[in-house]
Amino acid sequence: VQLQASGGGLVQAGGSLRLSCVASGSSLDYSSIITWFRQAPGKEREGVSCISRSGVSTVYTDSVRGRFTISKDNAKNMVYLQMNSLKPEDTAVYFCAARAVRVPNSVCLNPIHYEYWGQGTLVTVSS
Repeated sequence: VQLQASGGGLVQAGGSLRLSCVASGSSLDYSSIITWFRQAPGKEREGVSCISRSGVSTVYTDSVRGRFTISKDNAKNMVYLQMNSLKPEDTAVYFCAARAVRVPNSVCLNPIHYEYWGQGTLVTVSS
């Protein structure tokens, strides 16, 4: 699976962006979990949100719950991250990642579980 994230940009605090992750080489339907991660300068990579193969099960890190929404469209091989009420602390490079075998929701935000990674897209939120 090859993944490519897009949709990043510069936005003012309180604004919105929608990130997209497109898969090629294999259908996202065969990836058990797709997850968005982010990495700010000088910080470790952080799990933001996971979504299951069916799209029914989702997980969010505490700092984005209620502001971000993850969704997927298997027919288009796409996963989306709608980001609302953005804050300067959301500034980071955002990556999408996938794994074939499901892991418990309790660990799906841990980057060590993922074998497929896309190139990131930069999100900058100005104050």
